[in-house]
Amino acid sequence: MNPRQLLIHAFKKLLLQRLYKRYVVTSPVIQADIKQTLLVRGSKAQYATLEKQFQHVMIYYPDYAYIFFWRTNTSKYRWRYLFVSDLPCKIFRSTQIGGGLMCYHPYATVINAQSIGENFQFRNSLTVGNKGNDNHLLPVIGNNVTVGAHVVIIGAITIGDQVTIGAGSVVVKDVPSHCVVAGNPAKIIRRLDEH
Repeated sequence: MNPRQLLIHAFKKLLLQRLYKRYVVTSPVIQADIKQTLLVRGSKAQYATLEKQFQHVMIYYPDYAYIFFWRTNTSKYRWRYLFVSDLPCKIFRSTQIGGGLMCYHPYATVINAQSIGENFQFRNSLTVGNKGNDNHLLPVIGNNVTVGAHVVIIGAITIGDQVTIGAGSVVVKDVPSHCVVAGNPAKIIRRLDEH
């Protein structure tokens, strides 16, 4: 690293110490996001201290940094650009999302749901939203749901727990727990063992 890069790196570490003390220490939800990101990505940093885990995900995973700034409602944080570039992604503030939230390349994503459970994973170009521009008609998504790229989930529907939604799917009807769905309109293509 050249001297400028070293200075920026040291400054980022200082900022991360402050962010860690202010937001991470007291938030089990943010802690779950960190742990899930490292676990799913298979990072060796998952065995480090929580503070080192936080530093790792903020420095090496800008997708996680986006989630962190959304969780803490600090999208206008002065030094945010050091951790994440502007992503064309919007998660509505009114959407309640459990811990373990993780994304891969959240470009062209809009999420407007009533609620989303724990360990939600999604990929690029996801649209979750209302029907007919009526915010009373929003989806409810359960725990441990994984969503592929270019998926649309629309309307006052419920998606159960332990569901995988295939890339390119359009989901407009309820989806029961423990299954894989795909297609347009999405249909159950496989049931998963409930045990």
